[in-house]
Amino acid sequence: MTRSSSFLTIAGLTSSLSTLVYLANAQSFIPLASQSFTYTNLPYQADPNDGERGRQSGYNICNSTTENQESLCQTAIINSLDDFCLWGPQHPNEVIGNVEGESVAWCTKPGHGTRLIPKGALTAVQFMKTPDYVQVTGLINQVLIDIAASDDGGELDPHGADQRGNPLGGLLFSNAWTGNYVQAVEWHNFMGGGAFCLKACDPSRPNAARYCEHIYDRIGCNYNAPAAYAPDVFESCLGDSQDFPGIYTGANGQTSTYQQPPESLGAITSIPYNPRIPASSSCTAGVSSELYASAPAATISLTTSTSSTSSRSSTSSSRSTRPVTSTVTVNPTSTNPNAASGSISRTGFAGLLGAVGAVLFGVVVA
Repeated sequence: MTRSSSFLTIAGLTSSLSTLVYLANAQSFIPLASQSFTYTNLPYQADPNDGERGRQSGYNICNSTTENQESLCQTAIINSLDDFCLWGPQHPNEVIGNVEGESVAWCTKPGHGTRLIPKGALTAVQFMKTPDYVQVTGLINQVLIDIAASDDGGELDPHGADQRGNPLGGLLFSNAWTGNYVQAVEWHNFMGGGAFCLKACDPSRPNAARYCEHIYDRIGCNYNAPAAYAPDVFESCLGDSQDFPGIYTGANGQTSTYQQPPESLGAITSIPYNPRIPASSSCTAGVSSELYASAPAATISLTTSTSSTSSRSSTSSSRSTRPVTSTVTVNPTSTNPNAASGSISRTGFAGLLGAVGAVLFGVVVA
């Protein structure tokens, strides 16, 4: 056998071996939403796979050693009005749809090993427990959890185009059903446009996947989790279950299913129905400063990070490293009409930049 033929034989064997490994991995792959996890016995990463979106960027074993504002914890909680998490970016000023695959948990209360939602970020919250799910909805100054002020929003759920979840390996648990932590296999979380909604569907109920539908990712909270979204209201209620997302009853009494158009057709300019807001009862009001007393002081970044491209529609990814940023402590209030949309007034932001610029660079921003 010649040297060249030996090389060809080795190359052929290597290629065949790689193909066998790929096929073995493909055959052993289990979608994230088809797996069961126990809160007290979690793996370091729920998604051990590698693919076109890369590997899971964070971890699922979260405790006091991981609890800080740089935490990469990807295990979230939804328990009550004062104890829940939302998914948000790792880096400042990100568009959630670009980084949903690597989002991390931001929580209202310490003890979960996560980042904490800063003081003043939540400007309205309603916690709702229904026969089929628990849900938290409200308004948020989204820049304080690293979502760009201009971002109209995106969806996170345990599916994704490759069935590895958004975020990859992201898990959600609740103790609202039994008193012990139970995995919410089906859930969805919409973030952006100054609003949020997180719904965790009871896995013991028959329609969990339908109440926590994940195909209406372009029409946001109002249609996937209809609620009041009333400014400056903080309350915990019991409620009826909503209609399945996308299902509505017309004026003629006929039940119809909404078909969401693909993004290739452009912006959605009209939807043929208004969602029914479910009835609520037994509401108990709370006060933000008491509910979220453990929230840290808010900071904002004065630089933007390079956006990642890990998205629902594409399975490609190029994660960026976090740049060195300058941060300034701020004192947001819920009375600011811009707070709900995650924006900062031009006067306020210019004054902030001017103060920092004068210190750092000897310049003033007008």
